[in-house]
Amino acid sequence: MSAITGLTTREVEARRAAGQTNRVELTTSRPYADIIKANVLHPVNIVLYVIGASMALVGDVRSAVTTVALVLFNAAVGILQETRAKRQLDAIALLARAKVEVMRDGQAQQVDPSELVLGDVVVVRAGDQIPVDGRILDDGRIEVDESPLTGESDLIQKGAGDEVLSGSFCITGQALVEATRVGEGSFANAITKDARTFKQELTPLQRQVSQLLRVLLLIVLFFTFVAVVGIVVLNIPIRVWLQILAVVTGSVSAGLLVLITLNYAWGAARIGRQGALTQQMNAVESLSNVTVLCTDKTGTLTTNKIRYHDVHPLGMAKDELKALLGDFAASASTHNKTSQALADGLPGVRRSLADEVPFSSARKWSGLAFDDPGDGGRPPRCGAYVLGALEMLEPALAAGVDAATREAVRQASDQGLRVLAFAGNPEATALHDASGEPTLPPLALLGLVTFTDELRPHLPETLRAFADNGVRLKVISGDNPATVAALARQAGLPGDLKAVSGPELAAMSPAEFAQAATESDIFGRVSPQQKEALVTALRAQGDYVAMIGDGVNDVLSLKKANLGIAMESGSTATRSVAAIILLGDSFEAMPPALAEGQRIVASIHDILKLFMATVFALLMLIPAIASLELGFPFTALQNVLLSFFTRGAPPFVLALTAAGVAARLQPSLKRNLLHFTLPASILLFAFGLLIYTGAFFSIQNDLAQIAVTPDMLAGMERILELDPGALTPSGFNRAATLLTAQTALLTFFVLTGALLMVFVQPPVEWLAGGAKVSKNWLPVLVAVVLVVAYGAVLAIPGLRNFFQLVLLPASYYLVIIGATVAWAVLLQLAWRRRVLERFLSLEEV
Repeated sequence: MSAITGLTTREVEARRAAGQTNRVELTTSRPYADIIKANVLHPVNIVLYVIGASMALVGDVRSAVTTVALVLFNAAVGILQETRAKRQLDAIALLARAKVEVMRDGQAQQVDPSELVLGDVVVVRAGDQIPVDGRILDDGRIEVDESPLTGESDLIQKGAGDEVLSGSFCITGQALVEATRVGEGSFANAITKDARTFKQELTPLQRQVSQLLRVLLLIVLFFTFVAVVGIVVLNIPIRVWLQILAVVTGSVSAGLLVLITLNYAWGAARIGRQGALTQQMNAVESLSNVTVLCTDKTGTLTTNKIRYHDVHPLGMAKDELKALLGDFAASASTHNKTSQALADGLPGVRRSLADEVPFSSARKWSGLAFDDPGDGGRPPRCGAYVLGALEMLEPALAAGVDAATREAVRQASDQGLRVLAFAGNPEATALHDASGEPTLPPLALLGLVTFTDELRPHLPETLRAFADNGVRLKVISGDNPATVAALARQAGLPGDLKAVSGPELAAMSPAEFAQAATESDIFGRVSPQQKEALVTALRAQGDYVAMIGDGVNDVLSLKKANLGIAMESGSTATRSVAAIILLGDSFEAMPPALAEGQRIVASIHDILKLFMATVFALLMLIPAIASLELGFPFTALQNVLLSFFTRGAPPFVLALTAAGVAARLQPSLKRNLLHFTLPASILLFAFGLLIYTGAFFSIQNDLAQIAVTPDMLAGMERILELDPGALTPSGFNRAATLLTAQTALLTFFVLTGALLMVFVQPPVEWLAGGAKVSKNWLPVLVAVVLVVAYGAVLAIPGLRNFFQLVLLPASYYLVIIGATVAWAVLLQLAWRRRVLERFLSLEEV
């Protein structure tokens, strides 16, 4: 190898100028511009920007600023979370990027992998990741682990003229490799070239929320159109039209999006402390929707390391066999994963050797010939001993292999253990023939050695948590299906496992392939393209698929899955397309993340149930009161109080206190809205209309007296675009009547909003008609605080006047409280007897 000098500096510069470099535009994470664009220019945000701009154009700057500020806050939370993830991923990629040694001008140089060019001669040693596709020069011999590319964990021997692939690892040996394909043309980059763009996958809940908001936007557009017609036909003042628009657009509150975004941010922060990094805000919630969890084996379920398990002596004492194996491992001049595991598990003494044959994946055995006379208290050690696959040693075993030994091997394999045979000949002194080729002398079988694959930390409890939540588990690997199945059992996959191989999949029709994807649990000898096809087939059948992987061979399937999860030690390409990164390659964060995702779903359901109950009732009240020519339910300032006491504080509390429910037990959003929200909205509308009209006509007919202050009248003059002092006596009475009706309606909505918060998370059974008992008393406490706070607003003249409210007679408050109680009783009956579902014949929704 010393005669090979590599390229000259001039040749390197020429090839770099010709674009024949190893530089690839493979981002380690999302660009900042994409993160900002996705969060700031969300479609719903754009609509809210337009509404805010409209408010500003007609003079309501305060409402415009509030609306846009909430939208920008929502965007800022998303940007901060995703930027944090980007910085951490970029740091991981920087630490993982090692220099490579290349021969140039006859000298070895250290360069960045991106600086390699076509034709460069790269020095590859044990432990190095091969940075380019190439061929081995001269007499170099190495053993390569291609599992990041193919999923197969067996080592592959490479010699002079053999091709090596970028992304694979050199395990043993040393060689000079001439780069034959670099950059986009290399094998690893060819696999990932179609999967480098970041993909935002909306969850089912996000799609449902988006649809709901779009329906509300259509309703807003309808009311806006009617209001515009009213301006022309009825000569409604612009400011009155603005008040109507402000109240109606409150139903598409940016505050709802803020609460949802905060839920996602809290979830990401919580599992971040557990050891998982989220690239997408919705990743944690997405995990709770998973119905099928697919995972790679090598490097994902396992650490790609093995551990010594036990020895099973055949014809000698167990302690004697352990001592012999310990000396065997300690005396080897080179180690692979098996010999290292043996050395770690069995202490031994380094002995003098007469001969040695290192392990080879082609031979599947390694051997030593001892020639150690011993000294001190150490006994002598002589003879040839071999460790390898039983089927490879069997031809040299003089006594053959009996049925009991074969059965022991089978049982150990069924338990997911790796089994090797240990054989020896105390009289033999050599392991090579006359021509220098490795050869086995006549051997006697001394025992069996079992090893376990080292599983990732916290893997069994993670798989158990998903199985307990009804998630189907599938292992997809490039390894032999039997090996994968055995490892899956060791990892704790439950039940009888059905396995299928890649060649079998290749021979299937599309219908058979789809059936196999659903019914099988283990997939072995599959290609990266088949992994992607399996995920596609599962998604086509309605499954919500999560894929866990670490190697380049997993990139396509991670991109195709609803949710991609990568190991921190995985390839840069794998991490860049994943939504969740498991830091430290530990599954410890997965069970908490699953529970947190369930909590987020339950929380958003609770928020929407409460939020939409008030919105639906308000959207029914507006046209009803307008058709009766009784004014408008609320002024813009009153709507601020309505938003805080019914759609602000209560949903925020529910977001903090929601408890997770397993996905299979969580009712759909449609069912929740139908069962909980619609009955509450209909009864809110009915009782609200009665209270509003009752208060309106009682004042109009002088059945009660209301004190209206000059400040309130001045405010009403501004609303009606009247000059100061221009309000006539009839106008005064009309204003007093309208403010009374509005105050009465607002008071009813505040009381019922507080009760709805309790009904969403009922602490006791007798309050649990619309939801399951939570045993959480915090909503009750908050409900009391909110009612007291609203009472303070009414009692303090400055606040009361600012929000354009009036102090009602005591009898009015008693009537409102009585109506609230009646509303609550009727609502509990409607929930318990499922009145609406029965009426609509939708009990099975």
